[in-house]
Amino acid sequence: MIHGAESPSTLYASLDNIIVGSHVWVEDPVLAWIDGEVFKINGNEVHVHTTNGKTVVANISKVFPKDTEAPPAGVDDMTKLSYLHEPGVLQNLATRYELNEIYTYTGNILIAVNPFQRLPHLYDTHMMEQYQGAAFGELSPHVFAVADVAYRAMINEGKSNSILVSGESGAGKTETTKMLMRYLAYLGGRSGIEGRTVEQQVLESNPVLEAFGNAKTVRNNNSSRFGKFVEIQFDNNGRISGAAIRTYLLERSRVCQINDPERNYHCFYLLCAAPHVEIEKYKLGSPQSFHYLNQSKCFKLDGVDEAQEYQSTRRAMDIVGISEQEQEAIFRVVAAILHIGNIDFAKGPEIDSSVIKDEKSRFHLNMAAELLMCDVKGLENALIKRVMVTPEEVITRTLDPASAIVSRDGLAKTVYSRLFDWLVDKINVSIGQDSNSKSLIGVLDIYGFESFKCNSFEQLCINYTNEKLQQHFNQHVFKMEQEEYTKEEINWSYIEFVDNQDVLDLIEKKPGGIIALLDEACMFPKSTHETFAQKLYQTFKNNKRFIKPKLSRTNFTIGHYAGEVTYQADYFLDKNKDYVVAEHQELLNASKCPFVSGLFPPLPEETSKSSKFSSIGARFKQQLQSLMETLNTTQPHYIRCVKPNNVLKPAIFENFNVIQQLRCGGVLEAIRISCAGYPTRRTFYEFLLRFGLLAPDVLEGNSDDKIACQKILDKIGLKGYQLGKSKVFLRAGQMAELDARRAEVLGRAARTVQRQIRTYIARKEFLKLRRAAIHLQSLWRGRLACKLYEYMRREAAAVKIQKNLHQYFARKLYTTLRSSAIILQTGLRAMTARDDFRFKKQTKASICMQARWRCHRDYSYYKRLQKATLTYQCAWRQRLARKELRKLRMAARETGALKEAKDKLEKRVEELTWRLQLEKRLRYSVLVDELRDNLLDSNMQTDLEETKAQEISKLQEMLHETQLQVEESKSMVIKEREAARKAIEEAPPVIKETPVLVQDTEKITALTAEIENLKALLQTEKQATDAANKSLAEAQERNNELLKKVEDSEAKAEQLQDTVQRLEEKVSNLESENQVLRQQAVAISPTTRALTTRSKTNIVQRSTENGNILNGESKLALDLSPGIPSSKELQNDDKPQKSLNEKQQENQDSLIECISKDLGFSQGRPIAACLIYRCLLHWRSFEVERTSIFDRIIQAIGSAIEAQDNTDVLSYWLSNSSTLLLLLQRTLKASGTASLTSQRRRASALFGRMSQGIRSSPQSAGLFSFNGRMMGGLSDLRQVEAKYPALLFKQQLTAFLEKIYGMIRDNLKKEISSLLALCIQAPRTSRASLLKGSRSQANAMAQQARIAHWQSIVKSLTNYLKILKANYVPPFLVRKVFTQIFSFINVQLFNSLLLRRECCSFSNGEYLKAGLTELEHWCYDATEEVYAGSAWDELKHIRQAVGFLVIHQKPKKTLKEITNDLCPVLSIQQLYRISTMYWDDKYGTHSVSSEVISSMRVMMTEDSNSAVGSSFLLDDDSSIPFSVDDISKSMTEIEIADVDPPPLIRQNSGFAFLLQRKE
Repeated sequence: MIHGAESPSTLYASLDNIIVGSHVWVEDPVLAWIDGEVFKINGNEVHVHTTNGKTVVANISKVFPKDTEAPPAGVDDMTKLSYLHEPGVLQNLATRYELNEIYTYTGNILIAVNPFQRLPHLYDTHMMEQYQGAAFGELSPHVFAVADVAYRAMINEGKSNSILVSGESGAGKTETTKMLMRYLAYLGGRSGIEGRTVEQQVLESNPVLEAFGNAKTVRNNNSSRFGKFVEIQFDNNGRISGAAIRTYLLERSRVCQINDPERNYHCFYLLCAAPHVEIEKYKLGSPQSFHYLNQSKCFKLDGVDEAQEYQSTRRAMDIVGISEQEQEAIFRVVAAILHIGNIDFAKGPEIDSSVIKDEKSRFHLNMAAELLMCDVKGLENALIKRVMVTPEEVITRTLDPASAIVSRDGLAKTVYSRLFDWLVDKINVSIGQDSNSKSLIGVLDIYGFESFKCNSFEQLCINYTNEKLQQHFNQHVFKMEQEEYTKEEINWSYIEFVDNQDVLDLIEKKPGGIIALLDEACMFPKSTHETFAQKLYQTFKNNKRFIKPKLSRTNFTIGHYAGEVTYQADYFLDKNKDYVVAEHQELLNASKCPFVSGLFPPLPEETSKSSKFSSIGARFKQQLQSLMETLNTTQPHYIRCVKPNNVLKPAIFENFNVIQQLRCGGVLEAIRISCAGYPTRRTFYEFLLRFGLLAPDVLEGNSDDKIACQKILDKIGLKGYQLGKSKVFLRAGQMAELDARRAEVLGRAARTVQRQIRTYIARKEFLKLRRAAIHLQSLWRGRLACKLYEYMRREAAAVKIQKNLHQYFARKLYTTLRSSAIILQTGLRAMTARDDFRFKKQTKASICMQARWRCHRDYSYYKRLQKATLTYQCAWRQRLARKELRKLRMAARETGALKEAKDKLEKRVEELTWRLQLEKRLRYSVLVDELRDNLLDSNMQTDLEETKAQEISKLQEMLHETQLQVEESKSMVIKEREAARKAIEEAPPVIKETPVLVQDTEKITALTAEIENLKALLQTEKQATDAANKSLAEAQERNNELLKKVEDSEAKAEQLQDTVQRLEEKVSNLESENQVLRQQAVAISPTTRALTTRSKTNIVQRSTENGNILNGESKLALDLSPGIPSSKELQNDDKPQKSLNEKQQENQDSLIECISKDLGFSQGRPIAACLIYRCLLHWRSFEVERTSIFDRIIQAIGSAIEAQDNTDVLSYWLSNSSTLLLLLQRTLKASGTASLTSQRRRASALFGRMSQGIRSSPQSAGLFSFNGRMMGGLSDLRQVEAKYPALLFKQQLTAFLEKIYGMIRDNLKKEISSLLALCIQAPRTSRASLLKGSRSQANAMAQQARIAHWQSIVKSLTNYLKILKANYVPPFLVRKVFTQIFSFINVQLFNSLLLRRECCSFSNGEYLKAGLTELEHWCYDATEEVYAGSAWDELKHIRQAVGFLVIHQKPKKTLKEITNDLCPVLSIQQLYRISTMYWDDKYGTHSVSSEVISSMRVMMTEDSNSAVGSSFLLDDDSSIPFSVDDISKSMTEIEIADVDPPPLIRQNSGFAFLLQRKE
């Protein structure tokens, strides 16, 4: 506490800090603490309106300020809270627990809240990789972070560390310990005994220890009734070398005494549920039949199958290393303990004596003796008799029934305790320990503070342990505070804290402590629990930590650090006694069972004949002292486990329960220690950001942040604060005072804003009224103007009416005069007209009479002429009819010829139909034969196609002739019809005069009918011809379809040919690899030299036995090569070269010297690769059994890429090695391929016929297929039968290609990694941006700074792309490089976003979006040059996450919209993580709605229950993403004949073949 200061709670709440309108926390009987707003202050009484609608009146000392600006998702470190008090801590834990954030820091202490559900994504390998080596506090709180800090401290400082896991039963201590063990094994694990790691062995021991050391209590169904300290030992390299388990304070009394509804240890119930054979063997029954088990009514656990658990325990024993005999002995001892508990006693015949009560007890006595393999009478005597050895004599006395029961229970407890200790020792032996280890990490899993309704000796020991650990914890926390103050260089000499040493003295002090008085009472036979309690009352009546309850003779209360606990001393004496009874010792030591006798080894001579008292409390005190000595030699780390509710269900947070655990766990005590010093710490930037408005003039200066903070605090007038190197340290209550000042400034600013707003509203109203008045005036003036206009209009109308009336009168007078004149003129003109009419009528009558006469005269003359003309015409027409009749008779004779032509046409059509059907059958049969034989012979196909074409042409010619004949027949019929029609028309109308004309007419009619019949027949023939044409067209279509099918079959055959060839090449490569391995094995054997001398002749024989096919192929390839000058050289080339002469050695030296230099490129082709390939091909190096040229080339490449940082050199050799590998891939062919191919042909007839058909075609002769394209005529790319050195060279070249690719990729990753660390979080805004006047300039500077790091990444990418392009690296490899680089960027940015809450903000999302835009521009530019590929798609996770951060109105988005539209790639765990960590530092908006969060949590729970859940982190893929076949497919053909050799080669006569080929 601070000297002369009030308590922290008083400092937090004062009249200066709490004002009307303040948001505060007040106590609540239901929720523990509830927030509200102060509306009245009356002295020390504060009236608060709570958020649940109630009004509370509280004392100001119990009112705490609330931080209204706290993040909605809480803070990950309690020290970041503005107000470090109990309600603030509770609210922060509750908020984070609601979001499934179960881990929270309090400085260096980790608080773990049990989620009561599986969260597998928090503990997988991805999460371990993220926390490995990360600074403490850099990532989200996690148990891995604590383990990593302990491991790094052990490695770096060489000091042992310890991790103390505490908490009440059910808080998750065991699971937390398992997670710690997993992570430590991940950091330093190595294989242990029988392939199991030490961590696995320790975890496999848990089921055994839980079966014998765990039991059901009121609070937990699987409560550990012992403490456990696991020491993980490490060697000098940081690898796990051993482990040891230490146990503390097994609750021995539970064997004999249990309370309802608790249970005894699990092993008793498991044995009762064992198979029937074992139950019969041990004479067991149901748990209700045993005294040690039926003291409670609880015999079974919900959801637990005791029989299955028994089998699991037996399997765990097998894994740990306990043999079958030892297991049988263990469970025989457990069964014996149950039988011992059923032995009852009755009063004997003598005084203070006892005997076995009845036959049932006798049966259990016999069974116990049988199971322990000891004498029955000896066991009975050991239970009811005691032997006292005096100097004079040996006295045997009997025990009364009560003492006999105590002796029985003591035996049971002793046997069970020895059995548990043996199990622990056995497990330690199985795990193994490293005696040479100097560094260890200890994990302490120990019970937390306990305070029940009934507290006994076990609770005293447990709370004594926690008092010891709390003292150690307080010292550690105070030490951490001092280290923080020292690090920040502030004065802390006057700070102290309350120690709990007085409580420890009360319990452990000698000779006046509780444990010492208990041991003293246990030594006196007449002592009782009442006398012991009275002794305590007398001894500690003045001790402020010891309280005597009223109305109680045996209870006492101790004031622990976590609160007062009342203990019942009724069973303290019995539970503290641990007699070494000589009778028990001798009896069990003499057991015939080696296991039982091993549990009770012989005692020293001085104790063999007497019973010596051993104190449980004293022994536990020694163990605890040893544990504290171990902890004091280590660097401690603390994990406080909290159980959020007592129903053991997820999503339930009970405030009172958690508060009590925080008190018991010492968390609030640590907070009180922090409050004693400087509980509030803020960096200078954060302090200026929050309180800079208290002194705006300070921000305008150019002083640094520390001086600015100093000026602000001096201006306010605070005292007692301190300024460190990077933080402001405030005393308790000063943060509230600053917030109160800030609230005043903000209040004044709000009032100013309100005043301005009201002025604006009033002026707006005035302007509105003024506009209305002006509008009204304008309307009124408009009305007056309208009236004036109406008057003027009426006046103008009157003038117009007058004018029209005057006009009317004048016109009327004029029309009257005009009409009179017209009437007069009309009368005169009518009289003249009548006179003219009479004259014309008389003249017309005379003309008509003359006309009638002339008409009669002319008509009579016309009738006479007409009669004569008709007579002449009849005679002439009769003559013409006779001529036409003769012509018709001749036409009738020609009708027979038409019928014959028709018959010929019908026969022709039938013949055509038959030919078409024959063609169909022929085509179908040919197609079936072709498909069945799979294109057996391409020549037959060609002849068939020609035959088909000839037949089709013949059919078409015949059809054409038939059509011509039909057309001629049609024209003839038409002509006949026209002739007949003309004859009929020209025939005389009356032919009754002669009978010949009648007969001719009948013939004409018959001929006409015949002609119609011929027309019908002709039409039928035309239809038949059309049908034949249609059938012919359909046949042609079917023929075309069959041709297409044939072409498709040929294409498929070619593809299958390529596939078979690739498979043959792969098989040959595998055979060559096997050959390499065989030859390497032969080279290692001692008989290598002998085999080498023999192999010379064998090699020649094998080369000749390869068959004529390969030799023929090689000769054909040689014949095609124009670079070979003579046939003599061809004959010499048939035999592979066996050795190199000196000239060739010089040529090889020149080649190696040449390629060691940078030869550059010729039209995009690497000169070195082409030169190496052409030389090796000319020298026939691929076909020799021994050569050193390949090793020298590989050494030259290896020496060239030794400088891993030179990207230009790496790119140069990446281009050369990929080109050379491409040429080798398309050229080399392993030996034995022909024979393997022939075997495959015999095995598969279908592929054999296809390959033979294609191979036998004349078009495929002399050609070589590359990736489905046929290329021939290039002698440089010919298939060569490669030998072992060539195949080994190809494999080594492939390995170098992958190595160079990986080096370039890793160099680029290394270069941008440091930049990515700067790109994940936006740079902080400068202090100048806090001022309004310089906002625009600050924004411009901030915008420039926002993209500086991203531009550096883009610059690095551009530089690498330029280097790769300059060295003509294949675009396929370039795309792979940048695809993996962008995947690396995506993984790094996305994982950092999920693990760092400060990155999940709105402004940071905008920063990342701007950076991703830079990368998108780069990808767009690179994609135009086909170098980016799908790199941009690799950023899909970070792009969608950033899109979610910067989107507005998140609460309105549904889960379906988020998962389907916004972020379809992200998993539910990732979305949940981002949604809960998001905070808007720019606009203050909220994340998604609580309904969406709940839906995500439900989906995550379902995934975890179904074991589908996966990590929310991404994994970086560092594999090689391509194969040799991929490179071969992606790269185009390379023309190497015209590559110019370098001058060094051109001047050497040994390389003349390069110049000849070029010429």
